[in-house]
Amino acid sequence: MDIGMIGLGRMGANMTVRLLRGGHRVVVTDLSADAVAASVAEGAAGAASLSELVDKLPPRRAVWMMVPSGAPVDSTIAQLVPLLAKGDVLIDGGNSNYHDSMRRAESVAAHGIEYVDAGTSGGIWGLKEGYCLMVGGSDDAFSYVEPALKTLAPPDGYAHVGPTGAGHFVKMVHNGVEYGMMAAYGEGFELLAGSKFNVDLHQVAALWNRGSVVRSWLLELAERALASDPRLESIAGYVQDSGEGRWTVQEALDQDVPLPVITLSLMRRFSSRQQSSFSAKLQAALRNEFGGHAVKAAGTKPA
Repeated sequence: MDIGMIGLGRMGANMTVRLLRGGHRVVVTDLSADAVAASVAEGAAGAASLSELVDKLPPRRAVWMMVPSGAPVDSTIAQLVPLLAKGDVLIDGGNSNYHDSMRRAESVAAHGIEYVDAGTSGGIWGLKEGYCLMVGGSDDAFSYVEPALKTLAPPDGYAHVGPTGAGHFVKMVHNGVEYGMMAAYGEGFELLAGSKFNVDLHQVAALWNRGSVVRSWLLELAERALASDPRLESIAGYVQDSGEGRWTVQEALDQDVPLPVITLSLMRRFSSRQQSSFSAKLQAALRNEFGGHAVKAAGTKPA
């Protein structure tokens, strides 16, 4: 099928290549002319603007957005709506909040445009392995873009999970689960690393990936990371978050659903960014005040 791709970062560019290899015609645009040129070199048709991208797509148009969540998505939609026609399908494959996806779907529906939210997982490995796609939207819009979904995903790696908003909702929960799994692996390997047995962490990761109930793709990636840096000495313990873990915890609060593991894993990421925690300082000061316990001067290295 013919499809437009807006946004050629690591995900958008790789998705474009996978679509091209699957026999689709892809028209691409990006704020970076170099990114467009790179995709054109892979076989895509380049466009210098959103208007040119739409002009190069035959009706019924399918336009896939891979732009940062929030204002960039709203801005892109505002520019596209006057250019698109009734029946065209707009797809958001980024990490948008599902509330925003529902709002955007209602807005473009007033112009006769279909909206599909495609929660996308796969990262930099998606080009080779395929992307897991959690798709929300109408039955008609899903069916229309399904040829592209089938190409982008591995076998059985995409699904129509509900109406608009459902795709990004499922992806949000997916990321929350991911946070909890990563935290559990981190804690387990920290305990192994600090033991008196001088455990080979790479060996254990490889071992657990062969038949263990805790085997997973995340553990395969841990095995890969530990192979090149067995004690991760080259990496700072600073863990960023994309925002979806926060949305998952907020949703749990709104629904009165207990998520202790996912919530704590998010808090752990926050604490990883503190070089000197004020909370820890206050606790040390309190121990000194009530019990005369010694405190370490600022700048003192941990024992």
